[in-house]
Amino acid sequence: MSLINTQIKPFKATAFHDGKFVDLSDETVRGAWSVFVFYPADFTFVCPTELEDLADHYEEFKKLGVEVYGVSTDTHFAHKAWHDTSDAISKVKYPLVGDPTATLARNFEVLIEEEGLALRGTFVVNPEGVIKVCEIHDNGIGRNASELLRKVRAAQYVASHPGEVCPAKWQQGQQTLTPSLDLVGKI
Repeated sequence: MSLINTQIKPFKATAFHDGKFVDLSDETVRGAWSVFVFYPADFTFVCPTELEDLADHYEEFKKLGVEVYGVSTDTHFAHKAWHDTSDAISKVKYPLVGDPTATLARNFEVLIEEEGLALRGTFVVNPEGVIKVCEIHDNGIGRNASELLRKVRAAQYVASHPGEVCPAKWQQGQQTLTPSLDLVGKI
């Protein structure tokens, strides 16, 4: 069964954010668009490149009213240590969520049970707590923050324009489609 259009499950976690430890839950993330970006582990190889890419685009996410949450099965203490010692991770201004019990990784179905690590999972969640985008990668394949921004914009557009859909490679400001009998076989 797909996680698309399902409600996020209850969770409680602690994140490292803005030099502090902060409590998060499924309730605290509701009310705004969220992006959950799961990665295998701190102090690794592909992970810092992805988190730095997200950091470089973070202001664009914020302008869209989106909070980004980086999540791994490390603790919030490990996230702080990594933030304090890595040039790439020191750029991160969004919350780095500790998930040592793997509750979030299980909830979002990205946990590799035998390793205790998460797959590279990306989830866009609307303000009501419903998953609108779900993408899971093998851990050897890095993601692209620009493409994630495009998907967030498309999800927000579709949410605010019922009856319209965004075609492949759609960018904000481009034409959308309105599915109808008249379009069948015309594209």
